[in-house]
Amino acid sequence: MNGSKTALVTGSGRRRIGNVIARVLSENGYRVAIHYHRSKSDAMETVAELCAAGAVAEAFQADLTLEHDVACLFEEVDSAFGRLDLLVNTAAVWTPTPLKTLTAEQIRDQFDVNTLGSLLCAKEAGAIMARQPEGGAVVLIGDAAIDHPYTDYAAYFASKGALPTLTECLAVELAALNPKIRVNCIHPGPVLVAPELPEPARRRAYEGNLLSTKGNPEAIASTVLFLAENDYITGVNLPVDGGRRLV
Repeated sequence: MNGSKTALVTGSGRRRIGNVIARVLSENGYRVAIHYHRSKSDAMETVAELCAAGAVAEAFQADLTLEHDVACLFEEVDSAFGRLDLLVNTAAVWTPTPLKTLTAEQIRDQFDVNTLGSLLCAKEAGAIMARQPEGGAVVLIGDAAIDHPYTDYAAYFASKGALPTLTECLAVELAALNPKIRVNCIHPGPVLVAPELPEPARRRAYEGNLLSTKGNPEAIASTVLFLAENDYITGVNLPVDGGRRLV
């Protein structure tokens, strides 16, 4: 497998934003490594669908909270594809917990996936990209709502709130390894909301922005493509929220 750009999208086994990003990257010529933790059947279905369409895709399992698992994941991807041009970190947990019952263990769970997992993956991706003359790109996925947090998600917002600083640190660290490695972060607005959310709340989530329109995962995927291909942007935290943060 040589000659084509390769992307690894963490958390893309599940049928959520990461899965859409992986499909859009595949449609744009990327060979795609689909990562999953527990969603094996969804990941294998995605790979089968992409391959049936003529793309190159493979599924890889790892628990991103475990350093050994992360190292093995990147070794396997490197062995399978021979290079890594783009890492997109979409793996995340989003668990509501009222502050009065929030435990240290629950806080660690959020940080382990949302923050630690992102850092470990970027570290391993950087090691591969450092030896490539073309370098590569890392895209983290944050959350536009860190500027307007709401109740019952203190641990989640704290873990996602660390990503802007992490993005800037990684941009500096990885550029020192290879100045052609770029690191950026996308902060999506509500492009996918929980299905159990009542309809009035869903409508507010989707329409409470300057554009008065519903966001969609494809808007995030197209931004990933833009950041992957633009070689003069790094260390940027980019909201993709329809201007919701200004409302």
